[in-house]
Amino acid sequence: MSRLSFYLLKQMIGPAALFAFLMTCVVWLTQSLRLLDLVINRGQSAPTFVYLTMLILPALLAIILPIAFFAGSLYALSKLHNDSELVVMSSAGFSHRQLAVPVLVAAALAMALTYFCALYLMPVSQRVMRDKVVDIRADIGSAMFSEGAFNTPAKGLTVFIREVDSQSTVHGILVHDNRDAGNPVTYLAEYGQLVQTPEGTRLVMKNGTVERIAEAGAKLSMLRFERYVFDLEQFAGPPRVVERASNERYLSELLHPAPNLKPRTRRAYFAEAHNRLSQPLYCLAFALIALVAVTRGRRSRGANALRMSAAAAAAALLRIAGYGVQGLASGNNAFWPLFYAIPLLGAVLALAIYADWMPRIFAPAGTATKENR
Repeated sequence: MSRLSFYLLKQMIGPAALFAFLMTCVVWLTQSLRLLDLVINRGQSAPTFVYLTMLILPALLAIILPIAFFAGSLYALSKLHNDSELVVMSSAGFSHRQLAVPVLVAAALAMALTYFCALYLMPVSQRVMRDKVVDIRADIGSAMFSEGAFNTPAKGLTVFIREVDSQSTVHGILVHDNRDAGNPVTYLAEYGQLVQTPEGTRLVMKNGTVERIAEAGAKLSMLRFERYVFDLEQFAGPPRVVERASNERYLSELLHPAPNLKPRTRRAYFAEAHNRLSQPLYCLAFALIALVAVTRGRRSRGANALRMSAAAAAAALLRIAGYGVQGLASGNNAFWPLFYAIPLLGAVLALAIYADWMPRIFAPAGTATKENR
């Protein structure tokens, strides 16, 4: 590419990256709120919340990158046009074909990044996040460590923790085990610690008492201890088998699922696979739509605003049609060619207009075309 091509490429990458950053931040904040309740109720730390929300990003980027690239391309090309830089380049002999080269190179870069997010980063991050969320929900110890409140992590068990210091030492422990209603047991301890062992989670209590009530409340026995280990794993539920969702599966798993799956699930996996493969193609269609909107048509101020609006509407309709195909293909896999037909058709139509193969469709009456220039 020439130096002008590299200049155009640099002018497009900056706005596209900025739009991607801003759109990702907005959507990321809304998506991260659903994890806030889980983190707070399970007593997790702020770094855990940040870690979980960072795992959402690849799935968001796979959707946002083509849209952000279109917005950035339209903004950059429109700015170059309004500053008359494109006119100067054209006067210097920079042809329309040469102008299209950096735009298509930028589209190829956006496509490559989108493929990387959709085919690799998204399933990896979604798997890690799902496993982490399952571990948090299964961690009965975290559910108990809510300071100053009576917690019921399991039926028949009530736990009160007065304070947890910076060394993770628990102060003021009360554990009331009422699983056997006729013989309830109460554990009181000055302090203790939550310990992870190969056999499971244990609460090690120190300097306390064990109070047992027997004979329907007629008899109370008390035992003082210096160290007592309370098994928390007995209150945890049975291990859950995690069924991977479609966004957690790699492309090979979607195209070649297990033979024992239901037909409806197999169709959904097949549709998800082709949706991932077709998503980056919208970068190419959006790049050509932005290029046509800036370089073709009348040059008046009102016409320029109309072209920008028409380009945004065309891109939106194209992407909405793509989302609609996913629902159709999930019900009937025979519609899978539409995943690729929609973005490629949009790209071909935009290319035809840009190359003046369809001048009468795009240019209004009185606009100069290739034959009469």
